[in-house]
Amino acid sequence: MRIEIENWWKQAQRDLVSAKNSLNSKDYYICAFLCQQAVEKGLKARLMLSTKERIFITHSLVELGKRAKVSENLIEDLRRLAPEYTISRYPDVTETLPYENYSLEIAQDRLKRAERIFQWLNTLMKN
Repeated sequence: MRIEIENWWKQAQRDLVSAKNSLNSKDYYICAFLCQQAVEKGLKARLMLSTKERIFITHSLVELGKRAKVSENLIEDLRRLAPEYTISRYPDVTETLPYENYSLEIAQDRLKRAERIFQWLNTLMKN
């Protein structure tokens, strides 16, 4: 595996660890954001490995997932994680404070979805 791909993959894995840490520290909005980031970086690493392309100018998890040939049952997970790129960070998106919009249940849901995608990615990144 090329070093640049390995770096994207390692950072994706570390973001998932940090998402779990954020859940444990009750920073639920950060957990949701890091789940989105972990999946985005993981999908980009997978695409770099399979297509030999270097740059993917999108943050759309669904688009990245389709390009990476994510199984159809994971597309809904991508759809649910995708908005976390903005709504977990910016008060003007929902006109409320992001950290007030998240609960343990929401964070656990986002983490479960990210972990399902990582199960799929793990099998492919070993190739």
